[in-house]
Amino acid sequence: MCEYCGCQSLTAIADLTREHDHVVTLISHVRAAHARGDVEEMADLAGRIATVLGPHTAVEEEGLFPALAADFPDHVAELTAQHRLIENVLGAAADGVPADPLWPTRLIDTLHVLREHILAEQDGVFPAALGHLDTADWDAIEEVRRRVGTGLVKQLH
Repeated sequence: MCEYCGCQSLTAIADLTREHDHVVTLISHVRAAHARGDVEEMADLAGRIATVLGPHTAVEEEGLFPALAADFPDHVAELTAQHRLIENVLGAAADGVPADPLWPTRLIDTLHVLREHILAEQDGVFPAALGHLDTADWDAIEEVRRRVGTGLVKQLH
């Protein structure tokens, strides 16, 4: 993970990174469950990932991305589209194991997209934010975080 530019020293970025780290750990558990053929565990873990990503995505889409959209419109649009794809596949397990027999494969494929998405944010978006955002932008991001909270509290306690 990126540690060269100093963006981790900002609370907003540190919080987003902590969520990313937890999601990466959960992704490894999904892969292990998939290798065992444990679709119920995969569905449970998909729900746990969705719990973390709900508020995380709100912070990005309501705070961080709008502040970067003028300078990086295509990149922001691509990341937002990936959010919808990820939400769709994770959401399929909201009520338990999806009936679709291809869902486990779709989940694994989507988690690969999510992992690449996380790397793009941490190695590109977060450092770019450090150089492009002003105090008002960071305050707006922090306000979104105060409003939506974090899914980590539910995960780590």
